[in-house]
Amino acid sequence: MTLRTGAAGPSPASPGIAILDAMANEALEPFGGREGVHRIIDDFYRRVEADEVMRPIYPEDLGPGREKLKLFMVQWLGGEPEYSNIYGHPRLRRRHFPFVIDDLATGRWLRHMRGAMLDGGVDEAVVRKVFEALAPLSKHMVNANDNVPRDPILETFMN
Repeated sequence: MTLRTGAAGPSPASPGIAILDAMANEALEPFGGREGVHRIIDDFYRRVEADEVMRPIYPEDLGPGREKLKLFMVQWLGGEPEYSNIYGHPRLRRRHFPFVIDDLATGRWLRHMRGAMLDGGVDEAVVRKVFEALAPLSKHMVNANDNVPRDPILETFMN
């Protein structure tokens, strides 16, 4: 499974980069390809929508975020770099500044993503391997106690 690094994915300074590089010779197949990833993200967003802690963190319209996460996850898992072609470098931490994210929210995000992957038919060993990179990356998004700009980025292309 190929998890993108560098300009098309997490930067070299991102947590979990050694795990990403170690998985570079595999592919999207364990996730059911692009369509499987899309189903997983749809399930993830159903979980977020029903979560009383998570839902208030997200904007009223979940559609744009859902579509961006689909593009990002396909790219991050080794698919085409559509996310970066549209939005530029992911710069995930900066893109998440408008949302106040604490440790509780990060834990719930991870729980919902893990559940969606497992319910989506991804083998538990593959999920564990992915979470070796995804968990530290998600912890990197915690910003609740940081003095960061909270202005929305919207469709900004970032280099």
